[in-house]
Amino acid sequence: MSGLRIFVTGRDGQIARSLREAAASAGDVVIGFGARPEFDLARPESIAPAIEAFAPHLVVNAAAYTAVDRAESEPELAFAINRDGAGAVAAAAAKIGAPVIQLSTDYVFDGTKAGAYLETDPTSPRSVYGRSKLEGERAVAAAAPRHIVLRTSWVYAPFGANFVRTMLRLAGEQDRLRVVDDQIGCPTYAPDIADAILAIGRRIQLDGWRDAYAGVTNLAGPDAVTWWGFARRIVAESGRCVPVDAIGTAERPTPARRPANSRLATERLASLFELRLPPMEVSLRDCLKRLRETPGGQA
Repeated sequence: MSGLRIFVTGRDGQIARSLREAAASAGDVVIGFGARPEFDLARPESIAPAIEAFAPHLVVNAAAYTAVDRAESEPELAFAINRDGAGAVAAAAAKIGAPVIQLSTDYVFDGTKAGAYLETDPTSPRSVYGRSKLEGERAVAAAAPRHIVLRTSWVYAPFGANFVRTMLRLAGEQDRLRVVDDQIGCPTYAPDIADAILAIGRRIQLDGWRDAYAGVTNLAGPDAVTWWGFARRIVAESGRCVPVDAIGTAERPTPARRPANSRLATERLASLFELRLPPMEVSLRDCLKRLRETPGGQA
């Protein structure tokens, strides 16, 4: 089997960077990146030439408009990137016969369900960002029969802008923290997402495409926790002694409405791809260890 060639949109995001690291460690994966200014999801004409030139076995659309609150005042740009750009990536992949993996989000749900969300549950996004990502899922499905939509949630990494790094920074600046305790979800480590994507890519390359792969699959950490609970774990694991107070969403209003429940069920991931992500404590410890070992890291 020849090396797996993957074209990834974006270059500096948490998942794109994690894919680059995972590929470098694997040795059997070649990654190509499409990134601004040459490659831009907001400029559909820039997409197909870059993908065709790289000739990948698999395309991963990891780039997105992710400024959740700013999207409320920039809906046109959010939809141009998350819907139209995603559809153009899928169409380019389909043209060369490559499957496409689309990264999506728990924000496609309204968060009112009592339990964890299944892939088949009705969607009802409460924000511009969530609506744009849901429309992106639909655009990808329409453009490429061989598509996999991976819905994930609460992504963090040793790099980039994320909750773990924010909590560590605030714990070093403030005497106590106030964190929302009425939103629950599944923290998901970007390097774990990258490993899962490589495993899916290898499976497709080795065994061929199966129609059962098409559609939505949840890809999230196995442990559910509130933001407050997650913050307490981060602070404790990092050795800080900063108190963490629980507050309600109403005490910290934001332009975009977040789902109160973002839990994602991952039975389909396990049954279809034989994948389960590591427990939160394992992934969080790895993240904090890497931060401690990084010059200027905050752990």
